[in-house]
Amino acid sequence: MEKNSVLEMRGICKYFPGVRALEQVDFTLREGEIHALMGENGAGKSTLIKVLTGVYHKDGGEVYIKGIDKPAVIRSPQDAQNVGISTVYQEITLCPNLTVAENMYIGRTKGLLTNWKKINADAGKLLDDLGIPAIPGQQLGSCSIAVQQMIAIARAVDMNCKVLILDEPTSSLDEQEVAKLFKLMLDLKKKGVGIIFVTHFLEQVYEVCDRITVLRDGKLVGEYVIEDLPRVQLVSKMLGKDFDDMADIKSESDTENIDYSSTPVYQAKGLEGTTGIKPFDFSIHKGEVNGFTGLLGSGRSECVRAIFGADKVNGGEVLIDGKPVKINKPLDAMKNGISYLPEDRKRDGIVGDLSVRDNIILALQVMKGFFKPISRAQAEEFADEYIKLLNIKTASSETPIKSLSGGNQQKVILARWLLANPKYLILDEPTRGIDIGTKVEIQKLVLKLAGEGKSVTFISSEIDEMIRTCSRLVVLRDGKVVGELKGDELTQNKIMATIAGGES
Repeated sequence: MEKNSVLEMRGICKYFPGVRALEQVDFTLREGEIHALMGENGAGKSTLIKVLTGVYHKDGGEVYIKGIDKPAVIRSPQDAQNVGISTVYQEITLCPNLTVAENMYIGRTKGLLTNWKKINADAGKLLDDLGIPAIPGQQLGSCSIAVQQMIAIARAVDMNCKVLILDEPTSSLDEQEVAKLFKLMLDLKKKGVGIIFVTHFLEQVYEVCDRITVLRDGKLVGEYVIEDLPRVQLVSKMLGKDFDDMADIKSESDTENIDYSSTPVYQAKGLEGTTGIKPFDFSIHKGEVNGFTGLLGSGRSECVRAIFGADKVNGGEVLIDGKPVKINKPLDAMKNGISYLPEDRKRDGIVGDLSVRDNIILALQVMKGFFKPISRAQAEEFADEYIKLLNIKTASSETPIKSLSGGNQQKVILARWLLANPKYLILDEPTRGIDIGTKVEIQKLVLKLAGEGKSVTFISSEIDEMIRTCSRLVVLRDGKVVGELKGDELTQNKIMATIAGGES
């Protein structure tokens, strides 16, 4: 190991059936360092953390920890804790019904023989040392999320951790709470603790981190000193694009027939959700394909969920065809001609045990009301029509949707929303995880729908795909709209520079 290293991972491999999740990945963490682990969805960040913490068993490579002469054997989270590795997750894993002190020492007390007076005194001293605004005897649930995060960190520090992993700790915090958490992280850095910081927020990385390790598709892209990696270069490395040599790709969509002077089909003014997105303005015209773009965690999905009413909205005004409407829930959106294909089709899209037919008619049945059931004959007719139209590969309409491939499941959800005949269709990552042939089919379908006069918002992690499909892009970073691009501005370079904060 290097002299000042607290952790070294060498040649880490992890395989799942048919998938190389990690391939020969190296990672080094130094004492007194805050080290960002960056990468898009599926890059391998979570898998690497789970290998390090014993949740997954690695299939190759070695892990070295300071103070241990030979490679560390980590087969469980308890093994990780025993060698000085602690993790604080985005979701608090402590017990809100217990006191602060009880949470800090849970699992380390001696039952009836526990000296609670001493434990409360020790907890108080640690809280004071770390500047955490909490009292040992207060119930944890009465503390803010940020303070609960800090108490989880205090527990880890008191267990003599050498490596502290913070997995998306700021995703549910406001700016003031983030500032308090960063102060604690910097204090721990001074004490020599090595911190692995997993986040999607670029601004935060450049505020507190010393180094960045970038993963992509399960492989190591590189390790960089923060000063040597401008944000625009970080974006390019995460997305796998050579910023200097990118070719401009012209949109295939026909924008000449869009009347931008007309009343928008949908318009939002100062729309603000409860999921951390800042108030934003947005509109879309008849026959237009536009999109939200930005890195994972930028707020793309949160924006469209607010539009559809899938997430609670705090404020703002919505107009459909120029008339004010209230959209407080998905059914309100559906009745106003808006449909939404969600990012996570397995969790939010398909109903796995229902047939292809029943999944296709689901939205239309909800809109009609369950006291006006669609007849079996009509349902069969609808299903057969869309199975043929979208070339859905299924034995029959009776087949459970969970038996279909991912791409065909996606087509079934598309069929569901097309059957509802929306004027405005939102597609969030409609081509993720499906084969290239189906991707092309879906892209062509989007452009065909726009040609027929429907309005479509299209979201994809692949910038090439966004440029091919969209005529206008709204760019987000850290939950805030930072730009809008159209026409000649729709180039790889311009999009990535805007995502990165205007650097070029």
